[in-house]
Amino acid sequence: MLIALGAILLELSYPPFRLPLLSFCAVMPAVLLLTHLEREGGLEALRLGFWYGLVAQGLALYWLVVALWHFTPLSALGYLATIAIYGLWMAGLFWLVTRVRIRFPAVPLWVLFPLAWTAMDWGIGHQGDIRFPWLGLGTSLADAPTLVQWADLAGTRGVTLWLAWCNVMLVEAWLTRQRGDGRSWIRWQPLAAVLATVALAWGYGAWRERTLPVRPVGVVGLVQPNVGFREKWNRAYQDSIIADLFGLSRGLEDRTRVDLLIWPEAAVPDYFVQRPDWDAAIALSVRQSHTPLVTGGLDAESNFEYYNAAFFYDSTGDRTRYPVYHKHYLVPIVERVPFVPPRWLHLKWFGGFGKGWDVPLYRTAIGRFGVLICYESIFGDLARDYRRGGADFLVNITNDAWYGRTAGPYQHASHLVMRAIETRMGVARAANSGISETVDPLGYAHDATNLEVRTAEASRLVTSDVRTLYVRLGDWVGTLSVIATLGFAGALVVQRWRSRRGA
Repeated sequence: MLIALGAILLELSYPPFRLPLLSFCAVMPAVLLLTHLEREGGLEALRLGFWYGLVAQGLALYWLVVALWHFTPLSALGYLATIAIYGLWMAGLFWLVTRVRIRFPAVPLWVLFPLAWTAMDWGIGHQGDIRFPWLGLGTSLADAPTLVQWADLAGTRGVTLWLAWCNVMLVEAWLTRQRGDGRSWIRWQPLAAVLATVALAWGYGAWRERTLPVRPVGVVGLVQPNVGFREKWNRAYQDSIIADLFGLSRGLEDRTRVDLLIWPEAAVPDYFVQRPDWDAAIALSVRQSHTPLVTGGLDAESNFEYYNAAFFYDSTGDRTRYPVYHKHYLVPIVERVPFVPPRWLHLKWFGGFGKGWDVPLYRTAIGRFGVLICYESIFGDLARDYRRGGADFLVNITNDAWYGRTAGPYQHASHLVMRAIETRMGVARAANSGISETVDPLGYAHDATNLEVRTAEASRLVTSDVRTLYVRLGDWVGTLSVIATLGFAGALVVQRWRSRRGA
């Protein structure tokens, strides 16, 4: 029952549901399970932890089956593998917390659990080719930007640590204690502590929203062609897809002045080396309008090296003077088989894209920007690298048509709230089927489009020149949480070694 309740609460705390209050109780069932396991321990902690992670993430990520089905009938296996990995991480967390509490009862749960949960979140984001840190606990508050403005200091994992702590404290307040007269009562001190931190977060957020210096960047044109998966890669439709992109762009530019035009991920449905006429046509169109353009497409450097890429055409229509951005973080299985060089495999249902390494900045009259392709928006380090390199704003291009009308597109867009606050940069997002929007440096979305609508929208983008503590120091909360958690694990090892030596 607690596992099912935990899965439901966690799911409801994320988009498209706008219930920020649930973020403060979403993992209370996990905390209650751990208080029970302090009397059980051992394999029971591993078993319940695994099922907790499997069921909770299985419900939150149900859209994976829908999204991956477009690529391969093996989508169910990819989905099960993904949630099973989450289950293993949660099993490890349950086991560690239980063992530390049994061996070192003086360590309070409100210290141990938030640190271990945040370290787990860090580990999920650093597991090589299978990293998939979708929807950390901190991101669940993206629908309450005022409460997470302090992510400019501690990053999203700072918010994760705080929310995990709040969940433990609320359990501490809720668990009854017996009075001398036999009646139970609720502890008010933990509840007061939680309310005090919420007030501090709200106060900082309200102050930051009043005082953060922002400046206008310009008007960005967000082109949303709403092309279906099967149409995009059907050669019979590809010329008409390019023509439609031109039509949407010209219609937008006829209505208003645009400083930067953005086409979504893989908007150009083939390699330029195979369709040089498209490259020439795009260059001519940009040269005639004098509006720089960034577009997603595919880039090939050899028979074995091809990339999910972004191309930039300056106001003269020239793209040869600028490096092509190659996507860094590739969707496991779909875009790259984990841990296997692409040239080793030529399988129909698996991706073999190459990884990009550079973080080029593109200069325009309205400032410098870096590109995030698709789910790269969930990785805080890439946005931070752009800011440290001198970016004024970010451009996110994506194709969320795979998700259909599931929770996926709403969950995906929510990550940009945290990236904008962490770096204090404005973000322009162009999505093939929606949601296209701009996000200001305070995390508020503007001119958001609906799903599965063919449109082109102009939006005024703003940014800030503030360099945040998070940009300067990086994910210091995540790093310290990992160090502390390893310290607890090390203490268990030392104690066990001493007990064996004594025996």
